[in-house]
Amino acid sequence: MSIRVMLVDDQVLLRTGFRMVLAAQPDMEVVAEAGDGVEALQELRATAVDVVLMDVRMPKLDGVETTRRICSGPNPPKVLILTTFDLDEYAFSGLKAGASGFMLKDVPPGELLAAIRAVHSGDAVVAPSTTRRLLDRFAPMLPGSAQPQHKELERLTEREREVMVLVAQGLSNGEIAARLVLSEATVKTHVGRILTKLGLRDRVQVVVLAYETGLVRAGGGAG
Repeated sequence: MSIRVMLVDDQVLLRTGFRMVLAAQPDMEVVAEAGDGVEALQELRATAVDVVLMDVRMPKLDGVETTRRICSGPNPPKVLILTTFDLDEYAFSGLKAGASGFMLKDVPPGELLAAIRAVHSGDAVVAPSTTRRLLDRFAPMLPGSAQPQHKELERLTEREREVMVLVAQGLSNGEIAARLVLSEATVKTHVGRILTKLGLRDRVQVVVLAYETGLVRAGGGAG
C-alpha cells in the first residue's frame, strides 16, 4: 500500500518539484496539496493522509500552528517540517507542536524519500543528534529548562531514565545497547515504555521533553 503524502507549501513551483520526486516512487503518492495552513486543515478533513510535508512560513495560518492543530486531533498523520534554514526557530517550534522531525528544503531527494519512509514507519525523521543540536541553541527558550526534576519523569524507572538521557544525547538503540550492556531488543522495549508512560509519539519528543525537564542540559550533558 502506498504512503499517502500531502504537500503543504505556498510556493507552487516547490510543490511541483516535490510531487515529481514522489510520483517516481512505487510506494508513494501525493493525495493532496495546500498553499497554506487553513487549506491544509480543510483538505485533511476530506482526505486520508499518512505523512504531511509542512512548510513553516505561510500566509493565513503558518506551519507551526497548523502542525499543532493536526497533531492534537485523533489518529493524526505524521508531520515532517520543511525549513529553509538549518536550526531555524520555526523548526524548533514545529517539533514542540508535535512534528516528528524537520528537513531542509534543499535536502537531496534520496534523503527526503528516506525521511518520509522513516516517518511513516514510526521512526523519528531527524537524527536525534541533529535534534539535539537544534535544541542546544534554543534550550534557553524552554520554560522548564532550569528545572532538573519534573513530575512526569517520576513515572520512569531508573533504567528508563538512563535510556531517556542517552536517547536525548543522540545515541541510536544499538549505541545505547552497547553503552548499557543490554540487547538492542531490550533497549527498544525501554524506549517503547518511555513513550507510553510519558504520552510521547516518537524519539524526537523524547529529546524535547528531556530538555524541557532539565534531564539533559544544552550541550548534551545529563542534568
